[in-house]
Amino acid sequence: MFTGIIEEIGEITAITPAGDGWRLTVRAPKAAADAVHGESIAVSGVCLTVVGSTADTFDTDVMKQTLDVAAIGSATVGTRVNIEKAMPVGARLGGHIVQGHVDGVGEILEVRPGAQWSVLRVSLPADLAPLVVDKGSISVDGTSLTVSAVSPPGEAVAWFEISLIPETLVATTLGARVVGDRVNLETDILARHVERLLAFRAATAVAPEGGSR
Repeated sequence: MFTGIIEEIGEITAITPAGDGWRLTVRAPKAAADAVHGESIAVSGVCLTVVGSTADTFDTDVMKQTLDVAAIGSATVGTRVNIEKAMPVGARLGGHIVQGHVDGVGEILEVRPGAQWSVLRVSLPADLAPLVVDKGSISVDGTSLTVSAVSPPGEAVAWFEISLIPETLVATTLGARVVGDRVNLETDILARHVERLLAFRAATAVAPEGGSR
């Protein structure tokens, strides 16, 4: 479990094919310093398991399904990634509950820089659009953010906007994002549960006697 508060920016230093997946080596001195075999680290929002480490790097395996559904599948050596270690029990929840399970990939549609702030408009897969609400929480490349605007229902291309403060621009990879970049998206787990419950309720609804649904 994570909070979406990025601890450092790491860099992919090696990609080694492993079956139909990859083994990644990531340089991230803070995370690697006390990394333990088997622990979880979020790499740009993807929960991955440490399989080896040095003083400043850690290795992790990425399966094909993850490469297919997450933006990390287009990463190359030198790609910068957001790093967060799993939240310890009893710690403050500074962001929101982030599982590290990517729901889909968005594309940066617009970057509107300001004197201090920067606003990013990001495309939203149609199946995720109902789960994203104005002032709600979303994880973008593992960063916990508040949605500042959303597209109206029925718009041809669904989108949402996030407003990045100076700290976020500096402390995460989002400050370097440009139009066309792909980013990992994880919606609010509570919204996903509600959607699932409503789907089951609709599927199991029993029509009243002598009537129809």
